[in-house]
Amino acid sequence: MTNSISTSDSPIRVRIAPSPTGDPHVGTAYIGLINYLYARQRDGKFVLRIEDTDRTRFVATSEQEIFNSLRWLGLTWDEGPDLGGPYGPYRQSERTEIYREHVELLLANGTAYRAFETPEELESLRQRQIAAKLPPRYDGGHRELSQLQIDAYLAEGRPFVVRMKVPAGQTTFRDELRGDITFDHSNVDDQVLMKSDGFPTYHLANVVDDHLMRITDVIRAEEWISSTPKHVLLYKALGWQIPRFWHMPLLRNLDKSKISKRKNPVSLIYFRQAGILPEAMINFLGLMGGGMPAPSADAATPAPSPQTKATTKPSETDIFTLPDMVARFDVKNIRLGGPVFDLTKLKWLNGEYLRALTPEAFYKALRETILSDAYLQQIAPLIQTRIETLGEFGNLTHFLFADDIMPTAEVFVPKKRTPEETLTFAAEQLTVLEATDWTHEALEPALKQLGEAQQWSVKENFMLLRAILTGSTMSPPLLESMIVFGKSRTLDRVRRFLETQKKLANTKK
Repeated sequence: MTNSISTSDSPIRVRIAPSPTGDPHVGTAYIGLINYLYARQRDGKFVLRIEDTDRTRFVATSEQEIFNSLRWLGLTWDEGPDLGGPYGPYRQSERTEIYREHVELLLANGTAYRAFETPEELESLRQRQIAAKLPPRYDGGHRELSQLQIDAYLAEGRPFVVRMKVPAGQTTFRDELRGDITFDHSNVDDQVLMKSDGFPTYHLANVVDDHLMRITDVIRAEEWISSTPKHVLLYKALGWQIPRFWHMPLLRNLDKSKISKRKNPVSLIYFRQAGILPEAMINFLGLMGGGMPAPSADAATPAPSPQTKATTKPSETDIFTLPDMVARFDVKNIRLGGPVFDLTKLKWLNGEYLRALTPEAFYKALRETILSDAYLQQIAPLIQTRIETLGEFGNLTHFLFADDIMPTAEVFVPKKRTPEETLTFAAEQLTVLEATDWTHEALEPALKQLGEAQQWSVKENFMLLRAILTGSTMSPPLLESMIVFGKSRTLDRVRRFLETQKKLANTKK
């Protein structure tokens, strides 16, 4: 089955659809920037949609942080949950009836079916497949149920999901960056479209929303390539025109692995709080996209290494503003090799932007970030009862402003613990902190529960975390300091600590 891409002359409409499941991700900004540039160059519309159907991972504050972070970068949208628009609502949780209506259409035309297996039955199937060394996947067990059996299951109130009925054959779709891509349907699962709780999966909601919101170009990360055949089949099943697909290369760590919070900060909140200027971040993400003109042969030296950054001059092709990108970005220049998310390059760019500021603008940038009234007002109560002169302020609070805190083993290893077991416990602390709400009421019991489970005393537990965060065994109250410092920056400091200790251990071998 070959599916041609729409060549309609309809006005260009693109979208990003982040999920409010935590801090806004740099990947959202990266894909958002490409969509923004594509729309602005073509007098099109840039739509923000919130995909909040995963209620188990939903974070109430995340949506507003998405808004704040995108606006911080200058990526303003034309339609969205906060602005409205002609094709709303723009939150998927407010569109559940729309999805159910379309599920009924798919059931009626035979391209979808109800599956009533229990979770236990599905897990048993999975274990049998693993034992037989087969790839775990749904086997279509309820694909051909009789209407009599379906009615009986419904009458007894048995929960069900709705699955897509993938036909035999192949699906070919065009990726505008890669050309035609073909998937054999033997590798395409009968995907769940509607969960037993009545909420749609990403696949159904994505296709229904993109069609009803008149999206002409789906520009997203390449990790969605394998899902595209399912989406194409849904467009066909519903008799809809298929949009153009553009799958952008994934951001990569220096070792070429997919960017992840385990190896790099990925939270836009972190970068904002750490003092990265929005102009530098958007410039950096523009370089990641690879759509800007290639450096000329006589251009200045490109991004510096840590050893040369003090003397390297910026290339004229490295420094550009958002309006520059709108004027000069070209999808033909996008490189399919995974762009490296190099923090050395980002800091170098940020330094160039900082040095270009007037003294007045530099002072303003300081006062809006790490020296803001809001930040200082949170810090002051932590130390007021612990100082005798105002000059001691810096002694007690330097860790809240410094970027490079790294305790020695003499500081972070408790007396009766080995370095190895201490680092293992620190990694477990990180896991707990990642999963915990950033309040004193949530952090204290979560950390204590971990300590009890691993037989670490409260003193050992909290002193280790204090040493990682502050570089010392003495500081203002630990949990209160962590809350002021913020979740993103605290997690980054723990990750950097663990990564540094790992490298040190490797060099000693």
